[in-house]
Amino acid sequence: MDRLRLFVAASLTLGFIVCLGVADAAYRATVSSASHLGTVTSGAPMLEPRSGQSATLLPDGKVLIAGGMRRNQDFYKSAELYDPATGKFQPTGDMAERRVGHAAVLLRSGKVLVAGGWTGQGGTDSAELYDPATGRFTTIAKMTARRGRPGATLLANGDVLITGGVDHDGPGGRLASAEVFRAATLTFQQTGEMHYARVGQTATLLKNGRVLIAGGKGDSLTASAELYDPRNGSFTETGSLITARYKHTSGLLPDGRVLIAGGSDEHDWSGNLSSAEIYDPATGRFTQTSAMNDARFKLPEAAVQLRDGKLLVAGGSTEAEIFDPATGKFLVVPGQMDDKWHYITETRLRDGSVLLAGGYPENDHTTAQTWIYKP
Repeated sequence: MDRLRLFVAASLTLGFIVCLGVADAAYRATVSSASHLGTVTSGAPMLEPRSGQSATLLPDGKVLIAGGMRRNQDFYKSAELYDPATGKFQPTGDMAERRVGHAAVLLRSGKVLVAGGWTGQGGTDSAELYDPATGRFTTIAKMTARRGRPGATLLANGDVLITGGVDHDGPGGRLASAEVFRAATLTFQQTGEMHYARVGQTATLLKNGRVLIAGGKGDSLTASAELYDPRNGSFTETGSLITARYKHTSGLLPDGRVLIAGGSDEHDWSGNLSSAEIYDPATGRFTQTSAMNDARFKLPEAAVQLRDGKLLVAGGSTEAEIFDPATGKFLVVPGQMDDKWHYITETRLRDGSVLLAGGYPENDHTTAQTWIYKP
């Protein structure tokens, strides 16, 4: 009997040790796996709390932060520069017009096109150029339409496609029209019209030179998608999203496919989405992929592609996530932000790290906080 008791006790002890070993191995595997995801840590604050600002990487490696809002109807003309060498922000010239939800695109000339946005009186048709050499903004020709939160895409030829947006608040304010900024003449020219009016859509340059326009909201939420062909200035419909969404994000994958993730349905704040899907230009179809770990919306229009081909998604949650195209899964990045910051900006720096800046939670209280994602 004593031998039996000793055998049972030894077996339980051994089993306990084995379980501990398995659990410890699983824990170490998790930590090891997480360590390969990099981390999110706090950075120096901006000079002003901002949400709905633009963030553009300049040729010298600095980041231009322009416009945005302190709170509803309190918009900025001011701009500032983030210097990765010092990790700090410094002031630069002011824009001619206060604006939030505008487009900002780095041109081949090294200057930055800033166009559209809201000014407090609906959408604006004004546009400006920022010159890093002088630190000044210069007003240029107006767009062909007033556009709040338009889509903007640098085309392969150096021009910029501007799509949709909001002309004015209320019914009929969403736009189906599009235009092209001609970099050579600094002027805007109408181009073909989209099949659907859209705001909160994504616009992604494909490897074949076309632009995928996906989702958004016109008179109602849409799952439709279309392709812009710069050769003839036309839009053609392509496969529809599996889930209608807007205020989502998109990102080009190394193999030429496009990730579409998050956003919201017609319920807006109470309809945040965690689902994700992938568009394949070869078939013109969207297919479901693994969902994110958090539902999130009011995201940057473009997810940042990291050096290893993975995509970083941030905003609308206290955590950032990385999409791995090899596994089709999202993984949570270690390190948290202190709130669910919406309309945060994310900008990949020269060293491969990513600057995350600004945003607002579930009220209009914006933040000057920044964070750095380090691979």
